[in-house]
Amino acid sequence: MSIWTFVKLLAALAVLGVMGFTGMLAYHIMVKPQGGVFEKIIPNPRKLVHKEQPVDFTKMLDSAEMPDLDPGEKVYQKAQEMIAMGKTAEARERLNSLISTFPSSPSAPEARRIIGQMNLDEVLCTAEQPNKKTYVVVRGDSPLKIANKFNTTLEAILYYNGMMEFGGLQPGEELTVVPLEYRILIEPQRKMLSLWDGSRFICEYPIAHMGTSALAAGKTIIDSKYGFADGKKVTPNEKKYRISDKAIHLQKPSMQIRAFEKADPDRGGGIFLFPADMEELSLLTRAGNEVEIRKPAR
Repeated sequence: MSIWTFVKLLAALAVLGVMGFTGMLAYHIMVKPQGGVFEKIIPNPRKLVHKEQPVDFTKMLDSAEMPDLDPGEKVYQKAQEMIAMGKTAEARERLNSLISTFPSSPSAPEARRIIGQMNLDEVLCTAEQPNKKTYVVVRGDSPLKIANKFNTTLEAILYYNGMMEFGGLQPGEELTVVPLEYRILIEPQRKMLSLWDGSRFICEYPIAHMGTSALAAGKTIIDSKYGFADGKKVTPNEKKYRISDKAIHLQKPSMQIRAFEKADPDRGGGIFLFPADMEELSLLTRAGNEVEIRKPAR
């Protein structure tokens, strides 16, 4: 036998040996512990169970406790699917359920933002406003008289009728009027101001700045509304009010809800919203609306 043949024979035997050892090691791991050197290489986890009991790894994985999705997140994802399919009414229902049932869910803020936008699209729609009424002007009517009669405001009448200003009202003329019966909820801890129709959530606005260090919890009402134009205070029945920076004054505690202006370092006390939000809130509220200030949680 040549040396080369002998070397090849040794190599073949080595390969067979490695294959045999690997097979035994696999048998040790997957079927039955072998002890000895195999136990030293890989301690057998099957000693934790009965020696003769085969381990079903599929069942082990199925029975393992896997982290579940937050219940609110499940509702939110389903609502998103419905929005994608154009099922707006069903999505709105699920988002409302999320807000009321799982208010502390991580998905709740985004759900509130989406439902708020849906609600505002409906509330601000001049064509399909659900609470709108048609009023026929009679002799002796004035815009302010009509606004007071229907618990609305001059600016709301202008908005829902697509008017820039009031001309002379004529008997027989039809006006769209929308009663403003919303209430405001101020939550200092969350830095949020929200609008409600009874117990129904409408929308919420972030509080840009709180100039009052401690707000007294309780209920109050909107005492009056006005604006600021060219550094002067203007009332809602003045022409400049439409282009003014709006402000809402609360009765008790006596304070303002105003627009936040970065250029004004001396803002004083009150609640400050971003300008677009303040304009929207002013449009949807009137003197006499209820305002609730929540007590911050300790």
